[in-house]
Amino acid sequence: MRSWLSTSTRAVPIGLMIVAMLSVQTGASVAKSLFPLVGAQGATTFRLALSALMMAVIWRPWKARITRANVGPLIGYGLCLGGMNMLFYLALRTIPLGVAVAIEFIGPLTVALVQSRKAADFIWVALAVIGLVLLLPLGHVSKGLDLLGAGCALLAGGFWGLYIVFGQKAGAAHGGRTVALGTMIGALIAIPFGVAHAGAALLSPALLPLGLAVAVLSSAVPYSLEMVGLQRLPTRTFGILMSLEPAVGALSGFLILGERLTPLQLLAIAAVMAASAGSVATSRDPKVEPELMT
Repeated sequence: MRSWLSTSTRAVPIGLMIVAMLSVQTGASVAKSLFPLVGAQGATTFRLALSALMMAVIWRPWKARITRANVGPLIGYGLCLGGMNMLFYLALRTIPLGVAVAIEFIGPLTVALVQSRKAADFIWVALAVIGLVLLLPLGHVSKGLDLLGAGCALLAGGFWGLYIVFGQKAGAAHGGRTVALGTMIGALIAIPFGVAHAGAALLSPALLPLGLAVAVLSSAVPYSLEMVGLQRLPTRTFGILMSLEPAVGALSGFLILGERLTPLQLLAIAAVMAASAGSVATSRDPKVEPELMT
């Protein structure tokens, strides 16, 4: 009886994590459907601006104590959050969702591997490199993939890695309000680009429901569910589950957007996932950040 209760207790947060990942990638698919109407810049503006409003209601960021000592990491966190979102959506204009997520995953994976010094990490580095080589349009390996889109996804991954570094520092000072404050900063970065590209279309009542759907599916729902998962699951289990994100992205892209990946791209995604899961599984004290903005 006790064993059944233990399994059931663990199954609930795992299920919530899977729902959170499905929500994030569904949100990305909905955002991509907005590109013909407001562009990637406009979709990013919808996501961050509306998310900032929702986060403000939930976290009341005006109560945070911002000082000269802690404002630097907070600004860095917000800048990285805004850059990460914008570049990821720019990547989605020309490359499949699952491929973009896998390439972007290289950022946080690099941070995790740099912080570790175990011999086994060479295996995960090798797997990550293999996956990246198979995904990026290098020579004749992935010649069908758009170079600009892949480059944007890779830069988004770099911002994601820095987002984790700054987020750990800012979170120590502001706790849960860090996300609300960072989202507000990210929105301030995205809005000028969105307005310049989409103009008055951002104020269209017909597009507002889709914009809200992007913000809710990509931020509000997954963030809340991931917080539950992070509190109730060991960080090792949480991190390994997060490694499924590229596969969920590929599935969402296939079901919602009709994106079909080649066997080589699927193999590359599997290599990146294995590298991510392996680095978490063999780390001594894995630190996992909620995947709020990917």
